[in-house]
Amino acid sequence: MTDKKEPSFILSLLPLLFLVLLLVFNVIIYSGDSSYGPNQIALLLSAAFAAVLSLRLGFTWSEIEKAIVKSISSAMAAILILLMIGALSGTWLISGIVPAMIYYGLEILNPTIFLFAACIVSAVVSLATGSSWSTAATVGIALIGIGKAMGIHDGLVAGAIISGAYFGDKMSPLSDTTNLAPAMAGTNLFTHIRYMTYTTGPSISIALIIFLIWGLTLDASADLNQVASVQEAIQTKFNLNLALFIVPAVVIFLIIKKVPALPALLVGSLFGGVSALIFQPHLIDTISGISDDSLKSAYAAILKAMFTDVSITTGNTTVDELLTSGGMAGMLNTIWLILSAMVFGGVLEGAGMLKRIASEIVKLAHSTGSLVASTAATCFTFNVTASDQYIAIVVPGRMFSSAYKERGLAPENLSRTLEDSGTVTSVLIPWNTCGAYQSSVLGVATLAYLPYCFFNLVSPFMTILFAYLKIKIRKLEE
Repeated sequence: MTDKKEPSFILSLLPLLFLVLLLVFNVIIYSGDSSYGPNQIALLLSAAFAAVLSLRLGFTWSEIEKAIVKSISSAMAAILILLMIGALSGTWLISGIVPAMIYYGLEILNPTIFLFAACIVSAVVSLATGSSWSTAATVGIALIGIGKAMGIHDGLVAGAIISGAYFGDKMSPLSDTTNLAPAMAGTNLFTHIRYMTYTTGPSISIALIIFLIWGLTLDASADLNQVASVQEAIQTKFNLNLALFIVPAVVIFLIIKKVPALPALLVGSLFGGVSALIFQPHLIDTISGISDDSLKSAYAAILKAMFTDVSITTGNTTVDELLTSGGMAGMLNTIWLILSAMVFGGVLEGAGMLKRIASEIVKLAHSTGSLVASTAATCFTFNVTASDQYIAIVVPGRMFSSAYKERGLAPENLSRTLEDSGTVTSVLIPWNTCGAYQSSVLGVATLAYLPYCFFNLVSPFMTILFAYLKIKIRKLEE
């Protein structure tokens, strides 16, 4: 047997510092595209660096490899769920479920409560699509235009849009970060979402109250032509019917009844395909490319929506960007990122490096509140230094996982903290991929909208407050 040395705190930090250095280079060179390959390579190279250090500590390659496989295995459930979510998003698109959510969401837009309504609409669209980026690039642009017509400060409008979009992104089972956080913490998707409602509900309520009061002080009239054009484009392409909401209602019912995620999402995907045949038969041949055999066309269209890119062309560029889905294939980049992160985390965990780093931080955390505060601060630090929200979830998630277990805290405490502090603060950093993207798409400087992103600013403090007051802190024995 080879004698193994315990890694020092400085040695344990070296792979993380190496990773941060590579991530900074990636942001400089690739900007917003750094999450589509460069960051994955950075994680793998950092894992290789950590493996070399592990070998010097006395670990064998076989032991390192086993640690990697064990780490990847812990994320397999999340990977399968991600694939099924890709299928669900595709069938819900061609069936008209997602377009209906967007259409009726825009119906509540009222000029007299514009900021409040903009936040609500952004939340609805983001919940339907699972993407704050898509929400900003579509409905967000229209709302910015309306806000300008009303004479409202761009930063204030952007703050309302981003607050709503990130609420929806956090709470949607279609969101990649909402799947990533529980995977890193060791809990399941729907438990994570249910547990987030305790802190996310008060946070979005505070934001909505502020927007409502602020909006009522504004004296402006709006030109709603942009919203009307979006609704018209959707209506001309889809048969909209309130019966479409039966499918989401069924999935919500299954979730409430605690049906496991994979079966619930599979049912939602299949029902979405059936709804497409019932409500959108005119789109089936267009999607499948088959016109001489209706049965073959229906089968091909539903399968295509489940496994690959599908887009609905309306003639409205803004709407066309929203009505797209990547299916299962669209999730492969996120899965690649998860696998790369688990390789990196597996090496650090196997060599005891993550435990050593976490132990040094936990020494300063003498209570549940200070542990959660330390986690939130670490997530924010990675958003600033690594410039990527995924890294701000992945690395702290692996670092603190064992610390939460040792304190007898259920993993959903960690997953909630990762989202409350990692996901939502990424957009507040100008050089973070999220901050750069939102600023570019909305045409508003990050520092201009930052003071008005009330949901994003409140969320980290809300999760810390709950921890210090011991509100809804679930123990492992529960």
